[in-house]
Formats: sequence, C-alpha cells, structure tokens
Amino acid sequence: MNAKKLFAPVNMTTGRPVTQIIRFTLPMLLGNIAQQMYNTVDSIIVGRFVGDNALAAVGSAGPLVNLMIVLFIGISVGASIMVSQYFGARQREKLSRTIGCCIALTGAASLFIMIVGPIAAKPLLRLLSTPESIIDWCTAYLTILFIGVAGGGYYNILGGVLRGLGDSVSALVYLLIATVLNIILDYTFVAKFGMGVAGVAYATIIAQWISGMLCLRKLSKMKDIFDLKKEYIRPGGEYTASLVRLGLPSGITQAILSMSMIVVQSLTNSFGELFIAANVIVMRIDGFVMLPAFSFGTAMTTYAGQNIGAGKLDRVVKGAKEGTLFAMGISTVLTVLILLFGRHLMGIFTKTEELINLSYRMMQILAVGYIAMEVTQCLSGIMRGAGDTVTPMWISIINSVALRVPLAYGLVALTRTPELPQGKCDMMYVSLVITWVIGALLTFTMYRVGKWKRKAIV
Repeated sequence: MNAKKLFAPVNMTTGRPVTQIIRFTLPMLLGNIAQQMYNTVDSIIVGRFVGDNALAAVGSAGPLVNLMIVLFIGISVGASIMVSQYFGARQREKLSRTIGCCIALTGAASLFIMIVGPIAAKPLLRLLSTPESIIDWCTAYLTILFIGVAGGGYYNILGGVLRGLGDSVSALVYLLIATVLNIILDYTFVAKFGMGVAGVAYATIIAQWISGMLCLRKLSKMKDIFDLKKEYIRPGGEYTASLVRLGLPSGITQAILSMSMIVVQSLTNSFGELFIAANVIVMRIDGFVMLPAFSFGTAMTTYAGQNIGAGKLDRVVKGAKEGTLFAMGISTVLTVLILLFGRHLMGIFTKTEELINLSYRMMQILAVGYIAMEVTQCLSGIMRGAGDTVTPMWISIINSVALRVPLAYGLVALTRTPELPQGKCDMMYVSLVITWVIGALLTFTMYRVGKWKRKAIV
C-alpha cells in the first residue's frame, strides 16, 4: 500500500464490515495509546523525580480538567456524526460548512476555558477537600493546562473531523509526533530543569499545540473532498444548531460524568495521600486497558454514520455485531494480561511497596468489568453514528448519578468499623464495576429496541 492510499479517507460503506472497522480502528487505537501516554508519562516522571505527593497532585487535577473540556467533547461528537454522514452521502457543500463551523466553535470554546479555568481552579480544589500538601501543585498544573487548552481542543476536534472522513492514520501520525515531543520535554523540564509539576503541564500544552496545528494543515490540503474557505469558518446558523443538537447530549453526559467523578474524588481524598496516589496509578493503567473500547466505539460511530448516510441500514446492524464481538475478544486478552503482570506495571510509577500492593489490589477488582465496557462503547457508538445521541446520554446519567455516586458512598459507609473509620477503600472500585455491568445491559437493551434507526440527519 503506497503512502497516498494509506493516508486517504476510508470508505466504510463497502467491503466486509468487521474488516473495515478493524482497518479504521487500528491506527486510532495506536493514536489513543499515544494520547494516553501524555498523562501516563506525566505521572511516571513526577512520581519518580518529584515524589508520591506530586503524583497525587497530577491525578487529583484530572476530574477538573475533564469538566472544563466538556465543550470540546460536545463539538467533537457532533462534528464526527455530521462529517461521517455528509461524507457518506457525498454532500460536499454541507460537509465544507460543517468543518468550518467546527473550527470557529473550537476557538470560542477555547477562549471561554482560558478565562474561566484559571479563576475556578483553586476554589474547586478546596471544595473537593484536596489535601493542603498538594493543593498548590494541583492549582499550578491546572492553570497552565487551561491557559494552553486551545492546542488540545483543536487536536481532538480536528482529529475527530479527520476520523469522520475515514482518515484515522493522519491523526495517529501527528499524535505520535506530539507524544515523542511530550516525553522529551517532560524529562527535560522536570528531571533536568527541576520545574516540578508545572514542567509537566508546559510539556503537555506545547505538544498538544503542535498536534492541533498539524491536523489543521492536513485538512487544508483535502481540497478533493471539501472546501476550507474563509467564509465557511464561522458559526453558521443551521450547522451550529445541528452540532449543538447532536453534540449537546454527549457534552451533558461528559459534564455529569465529570461532576460525579468530582463528587467521588472528594470521597477518594478522604482516604489520604496514599490512596489518592494509588488511584492515580490505577486510572493510568485503566486508561490503557479501556483504549480498545473507546477506539472501537469511535470507529462504530464513523462506520454507522457513513453507512446511514449511504442508506445501508442492514450493513450497520451486521457491523455492530461483528465489531462488538471482536472488541470483546481483545478486552478479554488484555484483562488476563493485567491480572498476570499488573504488579510489574504498578512498579513503573513508584518504588513504594505499600503503594504498589494497594494499586494492584484495586486493579484486580476493576479487571472483571472491562468486557462489559466493550459492549457499552461499541453499541453506543452505533447509536451516536446514526444520530441518536440522547439514548447513550440517559444511560450514562443513570450510571454515573443514580448508581455510581450512591453506591460508592453507600458501600464505603457499610464497611466502616472502629478499625476502619473511613470504611474500605476497595468499595470505591466495587461500585465502579457494578455500574459498568448495569450500563452494558442497559445499552444492549436500547440498541435492540432500535430507536436509533430513525435518527439519521441525511
């Protein structure tokens, strides 16, 4: 396969469904692994060269970062659906105006976060009962990330546009470039210059800016598919409305999920710095194990969008079955590997034996839920690609608000004893696994109901 064909958009409306899904997913999976390396390398560098409290500080900032980027999540999901369906239907004018609208909205969302984020960071951290020993590090880390947020925003949204067009390879290459740069800068700023947590944040935003600009450069050259004219780069009425209608449910979902994580983070903080650091390690490993689920889920969105746009509903159903089963197989293998070699992975982040043991115990609890997540992500991806973003939103709200938060606090409260006045920290992860399994059952049920089949915008 020559380079031109490798970087060309993939038409997912022809060929065997599972083959096209895998072909599209693999570059994206590698890209997601690279993106996960951003946070993981940050954690490894600060854990090794600054200490366990610095590791806890970087991790404690995570839920607030997620909360502040919900605007990008909404734009990205709406863009992916619209781009894939217009591309599948070969509607050049609407495709061009949609992409221009995405660029304009991303700039507006970035400006909002740059202003609000630094102001809100420390008050929110205090609201979460963040330990005084790490709150200043958390604040510095968050402030730098928020000020430089546009780079990551443009990468995520323009990368989503490229994937909607069927090009998952270009986004991968640009992210690999940025990841290598991020690793080099992390080590240089922290280990050589002694910049601590702030150095990690600077390295991240510099790398993200480069990946975002590379995506924009790639799109500007795709003149055979759409037109990137100046008059298109504005929030057009009907296109903004469609982006909001399709993306708002996912943005709301992410916001509610982030809020529930913040509420649960407050409970996490009550167990002290050691458990906070263990939670960071587990979530970093968890991020890698989750990547097949998220990658296949995104691939399913593009696959469903293109085929819905082309009027091939039977092909969507066939691809949903084949893709989900394949993704579940991959997740099973990864779960076994985590159970066998988990302790060695924990040792990458810290030399503290107590922290390694605690992290590994939490990871063993989570392992049983990963197959369920494949079902949730793949079938939710199909529904979103067809234009039904509301059903996955309600399932996520039920899971994160009605189930996760009460379960976490309730199970911890039930295990409180004179010896363990805070309760068992294990219950934090038990509650998470329960919600994953229930979420998979709800998603499968709603997929079978089939409301998503009547939601196409084309």
